Amino acid sequence: MHLAIASGKGGTGKTTVATNLAWVAAERLGSVAYVDCDVEEPNGALFLKPAIDASEPVNVPVPVVDPDRCTQCGLCGRICRFSAIAPVGGRVLVFPELCHGCGGCRRVCPTGAIHEVPRRTGWVERGRAGALGFVQGVLDVGQSKSPPIIRAARAATPVAELVVIDAPPGTSCPVVESMRGADYLVLVTEPTPFGLHDLGLAIEMARALNVSFGVVLNRVGPGTDQVEECFANEGIHILAAIAEDRRVAESSSRGDLIVEALPEQRLVFSRLLEELLSGRGERRPLIRRGS
Repeated sequence: MHLAIASGKGGTGKTTVATNLAWVAAERLGSVAYVDCDVEEPNGALFLKPAIDASEPVNVPVPVVDPDRCTQCGLCGRICRFSAIAPVGGRVLVFPELCHGCGGCRRVCPTGAIHEVPRRTGWVERGRAGALGFVQGVLDVGQSKSPPIIRAARAATPVAELVVIDAPPGTSCPVVESMRGADYLVLVTEPTPFGLHDLGLAIEMARALNVSFGVVLNRVGPGTDQVEECFANEGIHILAAIAEDRRVAESSSRGDLIVEALPEQRLVFSRLLEELLSGRGERRPLIRRGS
């Protein structure tokens, strides 16, 4: 089963929840994989400290035009939605940084003047962190399109009873690509006006994609009763609440897993895992008991 961890904005503690939940799940279930799909800034490895066994480049096919065979018909430019290829002044210009690698221009070219060459956009690393399978995608510096890296990271995920997907923050295309095929979505937020506003956008996204979801409240302090009451009125299930604690911040800043540094946090994440395994308050359980 695939569990996606996301947030409406950055800095809510999404990766903290994803890494610690994956670690606790691996101790209980054994067969668990963590996939870092926040490829523009992957940092799950800072906490899990995996031993990397393999690294593979991720390439996107981009067009190359043979001027001797090109008739300047313009079909390639008309089919490209991203203006990555354009007939201009008797030439066909190609802008590789805009190309999404769909191959449409090659297919419509009536003279076969277009062929494709691989262009590297990043890489995927695989390894293990203790009992936990580890995969991360990394976008090359200067590249702008992360979905190909995310797809490659998802494809490299080992078969496991539970896969924890650390999605990018926000609600853009990379987030949707990370969530594709997920069985359940955990949205991490902090009870601040900014956090709740962006959480609302993430909830709209989840509902539009028809993905079951619940919320983890992070950095909870005094005065958050109204937030929890609001969630209850909206039918939004609160899976767990992580209290505001300086020790949590200190532990995370050192790159430590908080479930290892603070025993009470292990209890929080164990209860969160139990909530997800049982599927209480949601349309369907993540994993059937005994499976």
